[in-house]
Amino acid sequence: MATLTVWKFETWNAANEAIGTLDGLAKQGVITVHDAASVTWQPDARRPKTRQLHHLAKRGALGGMFWGMLFGMIFLIPFIGAAVGAASGAVAGSLRDAGIDDDFIKAARDQITPGTSALFLLSSDAVLDKVKATFEATGLSKPQLIQSNLSDEQEAVLREMFAG
Repeated sequence: MATLTVWKFETWNAANEAIGTLDGLAKQGVITVHDAASVTWQPDARRPKTRQLHHLAKRGALGGMFWGMLFGMIFLIPFIGAAVGAASGAVAGSLRDAGIDDDFIKAARDQITPGTSALFLLSSDAVLDKVKATFEATGLSKPQLIQSNLSDEQEAVLREMFAG
């Protein structure tokens, strides 16, 4: 079973700093990262910057389309093209079917604000207490966890939705 976790940090660049820590935790077997993306939001910026972390992801990553749609829904970033915009309602329903519900999206939207950052992870086998303790030990500012557990079926729906 995969887990979609969001580690929210109190400073705008802490998610980028957490990437190296996460890489080390994966090498220790504390977490298996299937896919990841970061969001950094400078205090004076209108919108956050997002990026997919290809170097951490294992085979079978969901890809940029998944992260783009998820971030578009969370941060209300406009979609490019009328066809994609028109399909966003259907995608929102599909994300709910895949275990990413409105409460998860609302929690992320409410907590990730200008001046903060977040690390979005699709992972398994995570020892979350150890991940949090390691983030804190490396001086990262008060990591907060937002999570949504995905069943094997829900994960398969996501992978099928965003295949290729």
